[in-house]
Amino acid sequence: MTRCTVVLLLAAAWCGVVSAALSQRILKVADPQKVSDYSISVIEPQSGATVYSHEPHKPLMPASNMKLVTTAAALKYLGPKFEYKTRVGLSDNTLVVIGSGDPILGDKDTDAKYGRQSGWVFEKIVQALRDQGIGEINDIVIDTTVFDDERVHASWDPAQLNRWYECEVCGLNYNLNCIELTAINVGGIVTLQVEPRTSFIDIANQVEAIASGEGGVGSYRTTQPNKIIAFGKCRNREGPFKVAIEKPAGFFGFLLAEHLARSGIAARGKLVERAFSEAEGFKPLVEFATPLADVVNRANTDSLGLAAEALIKTIDAYGRPDGRNGGWAGGRERIGKYLESLGVPPEEFNIDDGSGLSRQNRLTTNAISRLLLNQYRGGNWELFQVSLAVGGEEGTIDKYFNEAKYRGKIHAKTGYIVGAKALSGVCLTDRGPYLFSILTNGPKGLSRDAINGIAKAIIDEYRSGADR
Repeated sequence: MTRCTVVLLLAAAWCGVVSAALSQRILKVADPQKVSDYSISVIEPQSGATVYSHEPHKPLMPASNMKLVTTAAALKYLGPKFEYKTRVGLSDNTLVVIGSGDPILGDKDTDAKYGRQSGWVFEKIVQALRDQGIGEINDIVIDTTVFDDERVHASWDPAQLNRWYECEVCGLNYNLNCIELTAINVGGIVTLQVEPRTSFIDIANQVEAIASGEGGVGSYRTTQPNKIIAFGKCRNREGPFKVAIEKPAGFFGFLLAEHLARSGIAARGKLVERAFSEAEGFKPLVEFATPLADVVNRANTDSLGLAAEALIKTIDAYGRPDGRNGGWAGGRERIGKYLESLGVPPEEFNIDDGSGLSRQNRLTTNAISRLLLNQYRGGNWELFQVSLAVGGEEGTIDKYFNEAKYRGKIHAKTGYIVGAKALSGVCLTDRGPYLFSILTNGPKGLSRDAINGIAKAIIDEYRSGADR
């Protein structure tokens, strides 16, 4: 028997022993729950061996674990160096803005990362016009045709369309297609502060001032687009809270026109949303570039739905000869082909949207773990791992895994919609990384504590001998 064969056999035997031990730890967490509707897959990525699994081929709602698939597919089809580029220029005396589908243009968190002030996008445009000696323009043209006109997914809950996580998806997005409302009670009179301030939104203030008791403020839409009613009670201050707007291109255009006016640049014409051809003449003024890595980070670390939905449409748009009209249908098809290229059978997935908000999505833990393994063995693993939330430190799991032996060692994507919970990523153990995926659905699913306990069990099982 050759030395190589001996090593392989020993490795296989070791994995089998470890699998049994890990199984005991996981069952100790899962069995007391007396549940049945869950799936688990754990892989040692160096060998590719599955060290533990429980119904890994069972399709379940993945919730926000869908974002792992969307972001991995985006890295595959767009490449890690891809940038969203929003271009602003002049056509004669018409100001033209050509959207790229960038989901985080004007996003406060991204701007804070780069030390940019609120409204910096509009200030750049104003300065570019001033540099050209322009004090007056005619029309403002907004081109959003990089994406199709379906801004709201058909499977989303219509009662929640004013929530930030169900915001519209457009070829030109700004400030996550939301405003922020804050209610302030001064002397028994409640006023509403809106950020960014704009006349594009009409808000009816029905918030009641109270002198004692607990306050709380919400909002709902009316049948009139961007007519919002704020309601509730305010003792001192409530908010800020995000409210999704309608017609994002108009939102950006209004904000731009208002900034121009405050800066002394008159817009004499109309605000028009239409396809623009550079054959009409286009003199570039300024360009706003957003690296794909920033979008992937916001999707996975913070579970930003708009980032994932823009990515699925971008995947489609850039697969078309003209680079236009990216939509959910084409994005679904390309993501499906990506999963099949990883060896995932078609019956193990159903892709409906990019973020996991749709209840029609289905994935298996086999599909997710194969995807994670593909990322680990490919050239994008560092970028992909950095995009995940970090237990006890950052993102959607910063409040979990705070014990010293777990903090910073579990990098993962959470998932939650009613009836579905998930956690998938990598455990950085003393014996190396282990990729894992946990999906659970319905009233017979695992609790969040049990899901977290399974991730902890992986860390505990592969801890150095003296510390176990």
